[in-house]
Amino acid sequence: MRVRIEGLWKVLFGRTTIFVFLILIQLAVIVGGIGFLGMKEVLLANYVVGVLAIIVLIYLINNRLNSSFKLMWIILIVATPLIGVPFFVYTRIQPGTRNIARRIEEQISEQRPWLLPEKDTVDRLVIDAGSEYGLFKYMYEEAHYPVYDGCGVAYFPFGQDKFQALLEQLQKAQKFIFMEYFIIEKGEMWGEVLKILRKKVKEGVEVRVLYDGTNTMMNLPKNYPRVLESYGIKCRVFSPMKPVITTHQNFRDHRKIIVIDGHTAFTGGVNLADEYINKKERFGVWKDSAVMVKGKAANSFTLMFLQMWNVRSKWPEDYGKFMFKGMEEDNSVAYGGYVVPYGDSPLDDEDVGKKIYMDILNRASQYVHIMTPYLILDEEMSNTLIFAAQRGIDVKIIMPHIPDKRYAYALARTHYEELIRGGVKIYEYLPGFVHAKNFVSDDEKAIVGTINLDFRSLFLHFECAAYIWHNPVVEEVEADFEETLKECQRITLKHCKETPFLTMACGKILRLIAPLM
Repeated sequence: MRVRIEGLWKVLFGRTTIFVFLILIQLAVIVGGIGFLGMKEVLLANYVVGVLAIIVLIYLINNRLNSSFKLMWIILIVATPLIGVPFFVYTRIQPGTRNIARRIEEQISEQRPWLLPEKDTVDRLVIDAGSEYGLFKYMYEEAHYPVYDGCGVAYFPFGQDKFQALLEQLQKAQKFIFMEYFIIEKGEMWGEVLKILRKKVKEGVEVRVLYDGTNTMMNLPKNYPRVLESYGIKCRVFSPMKPVITTHQNFRDHRKIIVIDGHTAFTGGVNLADEYINKKERFGVWKDSAVMVKGKAANSFTLMFLQMWNVRSKWPEDYGKFMFKGMEEDNSVAYGGYVVPYGDSPLDDEDVGKKIYMDILNRASQYVHIMTPYLILDEEMSNTLIFAAQRGIDVKIIMPHIPDKRYAYALARTHYEELIRGGVKIYEYLPGFVHAKNFVSDDEKAIVGTINLDFRSLFLHFECAAYIWHNPVVEEVEADFEETLKECQRITLKHCKETPFLTMACGKILRLIAPLM
């Protein structure tokens, strides 16, 4: 009984509850203020807002904003102009968001000398890649991430595989360790990592830890940066959650990056929490993935980390001292082909993650195999998946059978029927939850990273991934897909019809606000 009372107390008076309560108060004040206006003021306000609504709608139609976001705003503005118009204008003029975007753009400009592709690599790529060269050109000229050759890659089909390799590599650190994570939670995984970080600090290794501000709501104490700094670890929190209505809190740092001494980098879906290594069961078996990149390609991950680290910093960074310029030979990785580590920002006009996924689907000649925890698609991505299948491409998607978010599962289910009728094959992983974010195609290219097939990853989060082309690891990514497929159930139209009515109804209603989910 005492445990239940303490649990109830934490729910009622915890940080999350207080945060939501304060936000609701602000919304109530904004909406309730309309009720204090007299009839003349209401008529005048309706007239003014009506004119503004037309202006906003014209702006929306002519803007490059994704069509799903446009539709959501149009519905809100038409249905409730007194709320929709001011809210839209408010989201457009947020100084905090603009400052973050400006600071990241400044850093990208500062980093350009360190992100120049090597001429020999480009010359070889022009010969080797053929029509594929256009994508590498786009990734450098628009996304500002160069292609590398002579690098090694290792693939980890489960979080626990990555965890063991990570501990080994951290022990070897001699100069610096950079860590950037969406989730850090106290437990065995973080405890083992932290033990090594504290040891390395004493050896003179520079250690920096950056984590997303959502951790301050549930996973970590608010003063945790001071705790880490007491160990000699530099720590920053990206966009700490505050009980104030502001748009920049909607843009989260969803990246998972570790860089060691400039020559070794990790990325993928695995956060620093025990469920990711199956030490804690939440949704059955947790199926995740990650890659380790060795060599000069790690430089791009270093610079991605420093972009986010210095968002709020006014001091210039000496990028040169962190850049790796030599060769890194390691028997635990596969060498060959080309690697492009890349990031994606919600604060520019380039939807890099989405465009690269679509390029794979549009260029495939045999198959595209996908693992993703979420399937919340805009019309363009849905049509691209279907068109690939209609061209005769074997398009398979592995989804979780045990979801972590009921609303996301309901939304995904609303896409199943149209995709299956279009020829896309959908499977659910029966042992539990798939958190991997993998694309693999034609035995020649693969992506392993943090980018889900949903609106948040493709448009609203800071993300990262490694594009791997003609490296032997591509075969391992495909072998993992085929092995995982053995534990999956193929979803048919019959399964779609058996979906509970309430689940489908909720999913279809939620599609109205899917861009926010």
